[in-house]
Amino acid sequence: MKTILVGGCFDFIHFGHISFLEAAKKHGDKLIVMLESDETIKRLKGAGRPFHTQKQRKKMLEALRMVDEVIALPPMNSDAEYFDAVKTINPDAIALTEGDSILEKKMKQTEQLGAEAVIIPHLSTHSTSTLAKLLNLE
Repeated sequence: MKTILVGGCFDFIHFGHISFLEAAKKHGDKLIVMLESDETIKRLKGAGRPFHTQKQRKKMLEALRMVDEVIALPPMNSDAEYFDAVKTINPDAIALTEGDSILEKKMKQTEQLGAEAVIIPHLSTHSTSTLAKLLNLE
């Protein structure tokens, strides 16, 4: 069984998320999502975020047929903590988004794990932040 790992906030699930998760699942048998904590999202995205609690986001992701498991992460303050969490999962592959601002760092970490890096093309769709602004949520 080939395990694919993805990570993210998934705060306001949209078409880009669904497309990414579907594409990632095509590369393996089991898709695991590492879900960022509310505290981490607040630090990364701002005081008004997340819109949904980690518990709510986990439930939404679990309802998607391509997602096999969701791991709710505790608050993390360093790359080392995140990398340690990934090591405990020991995935066969990690799906990454083309054009991610820290793609190179993620590729190096994937290589250190001995996992395959699966690069998923970035779709030109609205991000959660863009949608939040359009809806006057931010």
